[in-house]
Amino acid sequence: MAETGGPQTQVRLQLTTRDRKLALPESLGPILVPSSLRRYALSTLVNNLLGTEKPIPLEFLINGSYLRTSVDDYLTAYGFSAETTLAVEYVRALVPPTHVASFEHDDWVSSVDVLSSSPSNARGDDNGHERILSSCFDGYLRIWNSSSQVLATSPSPSDGGHTSSVTSSKFLSPTKLVSSGLDRTVRVWKYRADGAEASGKVAPQLELYGHRGSVNSIAVHGHSNRILSASADHSVGVWSTSKSHAPEAPGNLLPSASARGSKRRKLDQSVTVPQRGPLSLLEAHTEAVSEAIFDSKEPTVGYSASWDHTVRTWDLVTSALVDTRTTSNALLSLTQLPELHLLAAGSSGKDVKLIDPRDAATTVSAMTLRGHYNAVVSLAKDPESEYGLISGSHDGTCRVWDVRSKRGGKDGMVGESIYTIERESAKGKGRIMAGEGVKVFGVCWDKALGIVSASEDKRVQINRGSGIVSQRSQTAA
Repeated sequence: MAETGGPQTQVRLQLTTRDRKLALPESLGPILVPSSLRRYALSTLVNNLLGTEKPIPLEFLINGSYLRTSVDDYLTAYGFSAETTLAVEYVRALVPPTHVASFEHDDWVSSVDVLSSSPSNARGDDNGHERILSSCFDGYLRIWNSSSQVLATSPSPSDGGHTSSVTSSKFLSPTKLVSSGLDRTVRVWKYRADGAEASGKVAPQLELYGHRGSVNSIAVHGHSNRILSASADHSVGVWSTSKSHAPEAPGNLLPSASARGSKRRKLDQSVTVPQRGPLSLLEAHTEAVSEAIFDSKEPTVGYSASWDHTVRTWDLVTSALVDTRTTSNALLSLTQLPELHLLAAGSSGKDVKLIDPRDAATTVSAMTLRGHYNAVVSLAKDPESEYGLISGSHDGTCRVWDVRSKRGGKDGMVGESIYTIERESAKGKGRIMAGEGVKVFGVCWDKALGIVSASEDKRVQINRGSGIVSQRSQTAA
């Protein structure tokens, strides 16, 4: 490499990659480079060594963190000598997600889920077509194809549908759905596609009663036919999707009980839907529970996040509270990064807290992801990378995170987002204060379809970018 001036400090780099298609010869060994080099110059250097016909943009990781400065600044920040041989891993540069489509609704969209054609998705659609499930404040569920066509809509309240806004919904399988609502119920639905799947039908199969407050969110586990629900009544519900395995519903919580005590009698339903109760109610939280999830590797373990600032770990077999981690803010969303042994919790403090729930953890928060301007109410894991995460916020944006993109802060490690996804409906309007009119309520990340988000703007929005966060390892095709 040509000299650009006076004497320059040089540093020895050992360049490695887990991408076999981009691997340098093992015989190359460490190389000397000017310590003033930054990412772009290092990317050019590696491309020259590889002899690529077309440059491949690359990123560089040192000790598990992205290089965002010159090599010299990195050495100074972490107290390394220029005589140190740095192990530097290079990966393909991050690909920004681009807008693909938006599906319009009649009211605010509270949540979204995807039935994927990806082989890695255990709930995958056997027919190889993605299906999108949206929950709406108008009280209906809708199933869409990727061409923005509505294939099926849940029935009205008189035909077995929700009697208030739907807060959350999930695909349990290609033919079964689960939803929750402000009407304090969890409901199981049968979905049947008609003909060439140009349309379908959603029919009520089971109504689950047990909560005394609105049900904020649900999680499902298909293999065990179990559901977890998070409620404003401070409890976590554990349910079975099987009528024969579920106990009787508590009579005082059924609609018939409230109808008898009310002078205003509601219209009778035209269909009869079986009603059942919870397997158990987990009670320890002191405020509303925002989200409850299954452990992805051990479904007899559950986690819950609450407005009481805590994340709690549960033994779902014995209903025992196993562990409590207390944070500094109300927690509004929860997901798991299983390979990293971390839980990600979105908070009213406009950040995402990464929490290690294991007994051996010495601190509550392993890292804090900062960048949002309002509460973080939805989270989803990157299906292609153990390091990737998407967050949805009331500031009207979704942010993509790679937990390796971090810096030291006065309160510990702080993560920085690598991309911000704005609402297409807000483009050209400048920053909207507090996300007014475009608050994001739900987000889902599917390997095939991309990042799917639900919003106050009455739209489901799809953004796609394959390999947005670099994988830990890649194998040759």
